[in-house]
Order: sequence, then structure tokens, then C-alpha cells
Amino acid sequence: MSTTDVPTGGPLTGASGASGSGGFAGSGGGWVGPDGRVARTDRPVWWSNWAGNQRCRVPVLRPTTEAELCRLVARAAAQGRAVKAVGAGHSFTDIALTDGVLVDLSAYGRVLSVDRDACRVTVQAGIRLRDLSAELWVHGLALENLGDIDVQSVAGATATATHGTGLGFRNLSSAIVGLRVVDGHGEVLECSADREPAVFAAARAGLGALGVLSTVTLRVVPAFHLHAVEEPRRVDEVLEDFDDLVRRHDHFEFFWVPGTGWALTKANRRNHEPPAPRPRWDEFVQDRFGPNLAFGLVNRIGTLRPSLLPRLGRLLPSAGRVEYNDRSYRVFASPRDVRFVEMEYSVPLEATVEAVQRVRRIVGDLGHPVSFPVEVRAVRGDDITLSTASGRDSGYVAVHMYRDMPHEPYFRRVEAALEDLGGRPHWGKLHHRTAADLAPAYAGWGDFLAVRERMDPDRTFRNAYLTRVLGP
Repeated sequence: MSTTDVPTGGPLTGASGASGSGGFAGSGGGWVGPDGRVARTDRPVWWSNWAGNQRCRVPVLRPTTEAELCRLVARAAAQGRAVKAVGAGHSFTDIALTDGVLVDLSAYGRVLSVDRDACRVTVQAGIRLRDLSAELWVHGLALENLGDIDVQSVAGATATATHGTGLGFRNLSSAIVGLRVVDGHGEVLECSADREPAVFAAARAGLGALGVLSTVTLRVVPAFHLHAVEEPRRVDEVLEDFDDLVRRHDHFEFFWVPGTGWALTKANRRNHEPPAPRPRWDEFVQDRFGPNLAFGLVNRIGTLRPSLLPRLGRLLPSAGRVEYNDRSYRVFASPRDVRFVEMEYSVPLEATVEAVQRVRRIVGDLGHPVSFPVEVRAVRGDDITLSTASGRDSGYVAVHMYRDMPHEPYFRRVEAALEDLGGRPHWGKLHHRTAADLAPAYAGWGDFLAVRERMDPDRTFRNAYLTRVLGP
């Protein structure tokens, strides 16, 4: 067996790097050292998510070992404080907000072991997907599937059932084969499909409601390349052929450009052929200049003069048909520098085309332009209790809006239209659903609540989001 073990350890740090033990001052919001003395007495700090639409002012602790993580949860529970863990802050909802203590996992991101023969990797849950992908490649391995953003932590991405694309492949949570989770009393529970299977089924996409993920063991695959073909196509043609396109390609997705009859398509084929990456200049133009620099400028101008958005959007450069072959993780993910807010809904696969048509009609009736494309993907169903693809192959329709422009009327109309198709909202993206109407959408809803009662009976991991979506 070719296994690599990486040692762990180090001090617990506060918001600006001060050492501590995982406790915190009862009234001052600072940190408590191993001997009980206050190591820091700074006031709580502001934390904001990536999009800047969610923030809270709280003490922030950064554990580096599992023992520290357990201590800080136990201490908070004893004091009656709420605890929420956060990774990269890439959720658009208030799922990570708290009025208690925020556990920042950014210093808890080591690769603990790599087993090339068994295709398994064990990591601390705070590791970023992009860092894990680069590390796996060194060992000749890769994640089986990835979304188009890879800055999230493993903890955050799996907690919200974040997915990639490809009807033959499941979401990232489905790659988990074992995990260790710290419960509401600061105790560690180890589980897998054979050990604590009910907890395992729920905790692979636990919404942060069951505990703080400590370590995760993932099933990985031998490293592979993706041959990508990106090209514009008429959106009506894409929708007409959608079922064939998602079944014929390993990974297929498209972006409909509002106000036009065009879709930007991306079809990927898995292979072990020699790489043929894009020249650096082409990559800059296609990934950085057009979608980020120029697109960001268009949106900033659009906040001042919305009527200019359609004309400005047509001025953006188009690379036409682009074809290349590169490392899988480099093809799956693209840089996202323009800050936006997003809502995404999962619908049964067979309802995907109708879902897109409904969104197109809504955009046409809004009365104001939409600058961001509508993203459409498909993934294979899974058996995770609250995964948005639980029990069914699913299509995903995502709508976006520049963060400085009003999104509420657009998102609410799209949500009503897709909920009617059996839609389930992505847990980390904006939605307005509550426990009352979410419960019927999941066959295992009661099972998840039972696991929550066992793992966190005192609601140490409570916050407003969980109260809204799971009930008090």
C-alpha cells in the first residue's frame, strides 16, 4: 500500500493570529489561554462572506487540531453559546452567520494521508478544493467531479451538497467514504456507510446542523485530463437536444445569455491523452479579460445606467469555438472575480428544459435587463439524505445578479416557477424556502431531524438559517 501520512499540530489562533486554547472570555469576546487567563481582549470582529451580502460581528477562532476544535465546541456548549463553522465563505445564504462564536477552518486544511492504491485521501475539513486538487495531482490522483468554482473548503462544499456537472457523476458529498464530526457537546463521532450509517447519510450534506466536520476521507480517481470544447450555439437548439447532449458527453453545461438567443456551451470528455492546454495569452483573454475584467466593468456601468446593459454586453469579446485538453481540475473550474449573488434550483432531470423556458419567460417580462447568464447543468442522483439530488437524477438551473443590483423580484419569480416543478434550492445559495414547504421535498426529512436531535440536542450549532429551513 502506498500511503503518505502528514503530521498535524499547532496552536489555536484568534482573528489576528493570537494563540489560545479554544476558549473565549465570557464577557469581553476575547480569547482564553490554556491557564485560563485572557490571551486577547479584542472586541469581536466583522466577518463577511465572499459576495459581501452576509456578515456578522463575532469572535472568530481558528483551530489547527481536532483536539482544539473539540475544546472550543465543548466550551461554547457549556456557556450556552452558539457555534458555526465557516470555510471559504462562498455561500450566499446566511447559513454561516451566528451571534455566538465563528469557527474559521482556514488554518485546518492539511492533507493527512494519501492512499494511491485504494484511491483514498483523508484531509482536514477546511482544505480548499483547489489546494486539494493540486496536491492530489502530485500523487497521480484527482477528484472525480468538481464545480466551476474551486475556492470552497471541503467542509463547506459538502455541507451544502455542492455539485459539478455530468449525468454519470454525483456531487462532491457522494465522494465521502468516511468522516469524523464534532457533535454539540464537543465529542467526536466517526462514521461511514458501515459505522453509524444513519449519521453518515445525513452528515455528508449536514448543513452545519449536525456538528463541525473534522476530517473527511474521500474516494478519488486516477488523474485524468479533460478535452474541452467551448462554443456558442443557438439556445433553442441546445434545449431541443438537451437530453442527448447530457447523455452523450461526460460533462455538459451551458450558459444562456439573457436578451439573446445564444447559449455558451461547454462539453468535456475525460481522457488520458497528452495535454494540449491553451496558450497563456488565450487563457488570459478567455478566462480573465472577458468574463472578469470586461464583464465587471459592464456591470459597474450598468448599476448607474441599467438601460445600457444590453448594448454593453454585446460589446464583450467572444472567443468563438475554443478547444483544449488539460488537467481535469483546471478545466472544471474557472476564475470568478466579479462579485455576484446567486440562486440555484435542482429539478427532476426531465423537467430541466421546462425550467429553463420558464426562466426565459420571466427574464423577458421583468422590465429591466439581466446581465448575468443563466447556468444549466445535470448530475446523477444520490442517496444522501438532504442532497438536492437525493433519489433522482437532477437538472440544475442557476440565476445570478451583480451584487450591487436589485435581485429580489427576479429571484422570487424564478423560485416560484421552479418550486412548482418539484424544485429544491441549493442550500448555500439564496432562497426563501422554510421547513414547512421543504419537508415534503425530501423523503428522508424526518431521518435528518432525528440525527440532528441525537448529534445536537441542545442546538449548539443553531442559527437563524437553520431555524428557518429545519424548524426550531
